[in-house]
Amino acid sequence: MTSHAANLAADLAAVTRPLDTARGLPNRFYTDKGVFEEEKRRLFAGNWAGLGFAKDAPEPGDAVPVAFLGQPLVMVRDRAGVLRVFHNVCRHRGMILIDKPSRIERTIRCPYHAWCYELDGRLRATPHVGGPGANRHPDIRREELGLIEVRSHQWLGVVFVNLDGRAPAFEDHAAQLLARWAEFGHPVHHGGEESSFKLTLDTNWKLAVENYCESYHLPWVHPGLNSYSRLEDHYHIEQPGRFSGQGATLYRPMPFEGGRGFPEFPGLSEQWNQGAEYIALYPNVLLGVHKDHSFAIVIEPAGHDKCIEHVAIFYAQAEVAGGDWRERREQNAAIWRQVFEEDIFVVEGMQRGRHASGFDGGKFSPVMDGPTHCFHHWVATRMLARMLD
Repeated sequence: MTSHAANLAADLAAVTRPLDTARGLPNRFYTDKGVFEEEKRRLFAGNWAGLGFAKDAPEPGDAVPVAFLGQPLVMVRDRAGVLRVFHNVCRHRGMILIDKPSRIERTIRCPYHAWCYELDGRLRATPHVGGPGANRHPDIRREELGLIEVRSHQWLGVVFVNLDGRAPAFEDHAAQLLARWAEFGHPVHHGGEESSFKLTLDTNWKLAVENYCESYHLPWVHPGLNSYSRLEDHYHIEQPGRFSGQGATLYRPMPFEGGRGFPEFPGLSEQWNQGAEYIALYPNVLLGVHKDHSFAIVIEPAGHDKCIEHVAIFYAQAEVAGGDWRERREQNAAIWRQVFEEDIFVVEGMQRGRHASGFDGGKFSPVMDGPTHCFHHWVATRMLARMLD
């Protein structure tokens, strides 16, 4: 091991110490392009990472290209209504197949040599592959040349992918969270156009995750939210190696004119009467559940110092997506957008702060920073394992 690698290993080991003596991740984990490239392999490709939302391809034939960590992927809803994720390239010469959201009426047709694929990925046609007028050749085995499918799973409206195909099944990967939120196992319904938005942040993706994990900053960054969801009404959630976050014991649904609120998820236990939870499922999905709606944020790492938060808000009943609820959906989305925007100056400020050569990763509060340290510990442990492979 080189001296540089040994120093990095020592820095990461300091992150994995117990909370009261641990340091935060070193600066290079926020400012170094090489570290970011390694994170793609170690933290994302081998895990179940958030890619997007199932609501973006709701109907059979819908195809949505997604650039994910430099990988050209495409979400496709097949004729049977199954949402699949493929590498967005033709098996012939690697041409991009879908360059914008589209409705595929018949087959996915490569614009280069017109090889055609069914929506379930099967290769259907290979025009002139054996010469002019000869659409077959014995060495072109269509059954072996379908689109390359990426393992995917849907939960709470989010499409998760495992790029390297080697992660445990999603049900095992997220078993503790699935059990914790078993009461939210019902289908969720997206609120429509006004229930989606995105925020572009000049910060490393990890700062957006770790900020979401904790409630410590509420009184100063979110004074409005803190007025009805106070710091002292929050508790920590920590599942080492999987997720962390915070819960609130006094969630109050947004009041509407006439006192009518959103329909609630059926069958919820009493803990959700005034409870809500906000959890970061590692590496890049931020989730919030309440008795009357949920939301998901998929963080797209767009570079070592930039990320995009894709936000979608969901409801318990399909009727909420109708016109009668539009104004209330807009109000709900505006409230959450304000909360998320209030965090921007914090995460961007920390990103600038990571260029301070004297900063050693920071000190955690032994009382308030457990969920954030849980995330740092996960990053450090996985990156250390990579160095020792």
